[in-house]
Amino acid sequence: MKRRSLNLGILSTLGAVLGGCGFQLRRPPPLPFRRIALQQFAPRSGVAAALTAALKGTCEVVQDPRAAEVVLVAHEDRTTRTLVASSAAGQVRELQLRVFFHFHIETAQGRLLAPLSEMLLSRDMTYNESAALAKELEEAQLIAEMQNDVALQVMRRLASLTL
Repeated sequence: MKRRSLNLGILSTLGAVLGGCGFQLRRPPPLPFRRIALQQFAPRSGVAAALTAALKGTCEVVQDPRAAEVVLVAHEDRTTRTLVASSAAGQVRELQLRVFFHFHIETAQGRLLAPLSEMLLSRDMTYNESAALAKELEEAQLIAEMQNDVALQVMRRLASLTL
């Protein structure tokens, strides 16, 4: 009973300290518009999916650019996998994963709000043939994390727009 009271006291003190220091969970930045259209993305783009998820709750994603206040146009949305190092026997030892995203932002009327911007994220990954399935899962997770990072960077750019 004494231990339970002690734990409860510690938790309430921790809550008060975190609340008093201004701690808040990360929230998406407020956007200066209510509707956005995402244009020219590949059919199953990971960046488009991450952007749609990041925009949920902050604004409405519409299909028709004429119904949007802001249009984000993708010029290039590409993920690559490059061999960086191999053993003397020709076995893969290290890979580099890259996500390229080039885009511009305009109004529905075509006025340019942000010029062509380029984002490049890369991660190095070791590889081992004996753990191929685990490495495939690691690769998919790293790519998803990079796509989410790109979406968060785009969100910050969208938040800084002046309409």
